[in-house]
Amino acid sequence: MATNPTSEIFRRLSDAADKRILIMDGAMGTMIQREKLQEADFRGERFKDWHKDLKGNNDLLVLTKPDVIEKVHDSFLAAGADIIETDTFNATGVSMADYDMQDFVYEMNLEGAKLARRVADEWTAKTPDKPRFVAGAIGPMNQSLSVSPDVDNPGYRSVTFDQVAASYKEQVEGLIEGGADIILIETIFDTLNAKAAIFATEEVFEEQGIRLPVFMSCTITDMSGRNLSGQTIEAFWHSVKHVKPFAVGLNCAFGAELLRPHAVTISAVADTRVCVYPNAGLPNEMGEYDETPEVTAGLLKEWADEGLLNIVGGCCGTTPEHISEIAKAVTPFKPREIPTVDQVMRLSGIDPVQIAALAPAE
Repeated sequence: MATNPTSEIFRRLSDAADKRILIMDGAMGTMIQREKLQEADFRGERFKDWHKDLKGNNDLLVLTKPDVIEKVHDSFLAAGADIIETDTFNATGVSMADYDMQDFVYEMNLEGAKLARRVADEWTAKTPDKPRFVAGAIGPMNQSLSVSPDVDNPGYRSVTFDQVAASYKEQVEGLIEGGADIILIETIFDTLNAKAAIFATEEVFEEQGIRLPVFMSCTITDMSGRNLSGQTIEAFWHSVKHVKPFAVGLNCAFGAELLRPHAVTISAVADTRVCVYPNAGLPNEMGEYDETPEVTAGLLKEWADEGLLNIVGGCCGTTPEHISEIAKAVTPFKPREIPTVDQVMRLSGIDPVQIAALAPAE
């Protein structure tokens, strides 16, 4: 079970979010790359004879190199983060099948959450007026429920909804047992995958008689403002608002400069908190990110000044230096006011549909 009673988690998180713009951490993958880890580091002693290559399996590091992950968490908390994400982005049975490591998924999530919990609690003890929170990171998987992997057979799917939901359920159970405060369904490129994650999360909540704050973060995959399954950000919100998430928003994609129009959209339509954590700009020819902390922070400062943000952080390419500058940049500004949205029928396919009652004829 989670470290704190779930109602207390909601209270503490709500109190903090009502007072100021909360800061999330930056890119776990970027920080791991800085360590220049080799195959032997990923294997550790426990998996030294594993039959597949393991380099690049970042989630495994919570078992084989926990000191590295602990250092990453600590560096982002020292930079001013209120919320750190567990190193579990790909820790599902579906994704871990690439390494034949499905049997270790629950343990990865359990230990990943425990590790982040320990570091967060150490910082809360240092600064009790600034509590730190652990978000259990749930990524989109490496399989899509909406898009066929076979260009010659558009109806084919390599996984079923039930398989994806079951895989997510195992992940959620491990994260909760390890002490996560928040369930973060992030980098949503396929809304149907997210629906499976929602279903799994709600099932675990019901079975365990608890409820944790849920964050949901969509990823725009082209300049038209749609995710990979074709939805606009407003249509995506209509698809998931029934969950009543604590926060909804955007991450990854193009960087703050190009993401701004879509942040304006979600800020206008979502009657909950908005969370945004963009990349450090667009990657260069080598796949690296050149946008400086000052530039990223300057862009997000404008967003805060315009009242678009409740929670902000960084995705690919963002470092503790980025998070420190972002935290300083948004500190003077109040969190976005949650709008009151008229209650009418709102539906979505790939585009939003709103059905309002017609005025009576005179």
